[in-house]
Amino acid sequence: MPSDWPNRAAMRQIAVRPHQWCVMEQGTGPAVLLLHGAGGATHSWRALVPLLAPHYRLVVPDLPGQGFTRAGTRQRFGLDSMAEDLTRLCADQGWQPQAIVGHSAGAAIALRMAEIMPITPRAIVGINAALGAFEGVAGFLFPLIAKALALNPLVPRLVARLWGNEAKVRNLLGSTGSALDAAGIAHYVTLVRDPAHLDGTLSMMAQWRLEGLMARLPGITTPTLLIAGSQDRAVPPKVSRASAALMPDAAYVELPGLGHLMHEESPDRTAALIMPFLAARLAP
Repeated sequence: MPSDWPNRAAMRQIAVRPHQWCVMEQGTGPAVLLLHGAGGATHSWRALVPLLAPHYRLVVPDLPGQGFTRAGTRQRFGLDSMAEDLTRLCADQGWQPQAIVGHSAGAAIALRMAEIMPITPRAIVGINAALGAFEGVAGFLFPLIAKALALNPLVPRLVARLWGNEAKVRNLLGSTGSALDAAGIAHYVTLVRDPAHLDGTLSMMAQWRLEGLMARLPGITTPTLLIAGSQDRAVPPKVSRASAALMPDAAYVELPGLGHLMHEESPDRTAALIMPFLAARLAP
């Protein structure tokens, strides 16, 4: 882990089968679990954490095989497996999240966890929730590389060598409709240069199946807020809008001018939607 990695001092390693988890904890109050999206890590919450931590105890893990969580097996990167393993981690550590905030694929995992956790969270927030197929460059590249990975385990090293530079990463991030600052881009360059992270990300894409969750959305009664950026070119706003319409207690809000990484682009505007939603549903 680089010495300048966001919130490095608050991160620790936790061994809970089947993975060696890397988790950041910060803040006080009701526990809120933050789940990043495919290809991300805890760093993606770096600007939102200072806004939420004064009010909530934030539990922020790297997903299996991504960031600095080392996977114990490559067979548990699908939606159901990740939700089960995260639920096991929470139980082992005695965490009882009152809410889960997920970005992109992390939002789908949050909804699946709401179905299986012993104590159902009182609120779910999805930021550009990946409840449909990825579009744009990500929609083309991820499935293609994921299929290649199934045939050749050396693919992550090749991708790291070809794509692990600032220009390529800047273009990939820009294709999602978001513009990040230099520090944000540098953190993603660190991740893309790591073959283990790429292996976890691409294996997740290869094992990702949403059909079951989507069929059950009308039965998920947990109060849910789905936030979309109008410029998201990876998961268009229509995906969150349609998903919210299927759920019995879901609201949809769209923020103009923001892309897929809206919580990194504009943490203030994103927090301004999240905070009152959580406050209303986590009040004693």
